[in-house]
Order: sequence, then structure tokens, then C-alpha cells
Amino acid sequence: MADDITTDSLYNGRLLIKQYKTGYRFSIDSVLLAGFVHPCKGHKIVDLGTGCGIIPLLLAFRCPELKIYGIEIQEQLSKLADLNVKQNNMSGQISILSVDMKALKLDMISGHADLVVSNPPYHKAASGRINPNKQRAVARHEIKASLKDVIETANRMLNISGKFFAIYPAERMVDILTTMRMCDIEPKYIRMVHSKCREEATLMLVQGIKGGHPGTKTGPPLIIYQNNGLYTDEINELYNV
Repeated sequence: MADDITTDSLYNGRLLIKQYKTGYRFSIDSVLLAGFVHPCKGHKIVDLGTGCGIIPLLLAFRCPELKIYGIEIQEQLSKLADLNVKQNNMSGQISILSVDMKALKLDMISGHADLVVSNPPYHKAASGRINPNKQRAVARHEIKASLKDVIETANRMLNISGKFFAIYPAERMVDILTTMRMCDIEPKYIRMVHSKCREEATLMLVQGIKGGHPGTKTGPPLIIYQNNGLYTDEINELYNV
């Protein structure tokens, strides 16, 4: 197992993340989502589909006085996430639960959460080529959990007026917004994510409020790359806390 794991770092080596070489590996999507969330001191946060624990690690690094639960159905990944938590001395902030989110109960997280975050599978189970690597397949396709499962779980875990944050493909915007409203999480704020300034949006960041009133604001576009291929200042800030 050790031969199949790499150790990567962020913030000039202040945060270490073990990942499988050939399995699921986090991408810039997780960094964008973590940067979109602005928790307050003392908030309880649930990350649905935590993978190697990257989003809880990023949030806890930025704001140490949080309690975060990372939920992961794949046992190998949940063990790796737990190892990452311990390696970064964040056991007091982050708990990893190896459980199907559809079976997640409030007593497992000691009551309702203030925030729920998720980087859910982007593709329907029957769409496109399924990756032969199981970890990547489950992370990318709705094999273990559908978009509706994710948002229903978020609704079940959240306080009234609690916030839900997600990153999702721009081409599936209607799917996520209608599912959120159907599950009583009202979309309140959206940012479209573009690789470069003059290119179409590829992703969207969305924030919703459980039981919120209708009314959605659209923020400025988030541009990842300058024309010269380097990160924009906003992206550099996310990698240099």
C-alpha cells in the first residue's frame, strides 16, 4: 500500500496530503470549493464525499476553531483521510466517518451542522466512460450517491438557515439548482468558473440556504488562468494562505 501513495504538500509544506498514485486524487476543484466557504469560529461543518480529506484539511488549516466531519463511503479513502488528519495534527478539529451518506444520522455528528460542503460526482452513472479504477469511478460518477442523495443528506444535516456549498459542472447548472430547491435548500449565490477570461464557464460554485427565501445573486466570474498560462492572483491567494 505504501508504494501506491504519494505525499503532496500545500502552503509551503505546512499541510501534507497523502494520496493514492492511481486512485482518486484531489484537483483544483477542491481548492476552489474550500476557498468559496467562509466559516465562522465554532462552526460545525460536514463534508459529504471527503475523499482523502482535502476539504476539511484546507478549512481547518485556514480556520482552526472549527469542528468538521468528513463523510466517505469508500473504506480505503476514509482510512487515508484519517491518516491525513492525524499527520497534520488535526484530530481535535476533524473526524472522518466511514459511512454511506444516505445512512448518516444526526447523532453521528452530534446534532445539526452549520455548513455542509460537497464536491459531488459530476456525471450520471450511465453517462460517459466509467473509469476502471474504482476510487475514481465512484468519485466522478453517481455510482454510490446521486446528486439528489447529496442534497437530501445536506438538508437532513443542516440547521434551519444552515448553508450548503458545492462545486459542479456549469453544463449541469439546471440539475443542481432545481434539486436544491426541491430539497428545500434555496440557491442564494453563484460564481461561474472559467479556465481563461474569454472561455466559456466549465464549473460553478453555488451556495444555498436551508429554508431560504427565493432570490439568487451572481458574483463575479472566477478566472483560473491568465493568458500566459499562470494562475490569476485570486487563485494564487488560495494556494498561499
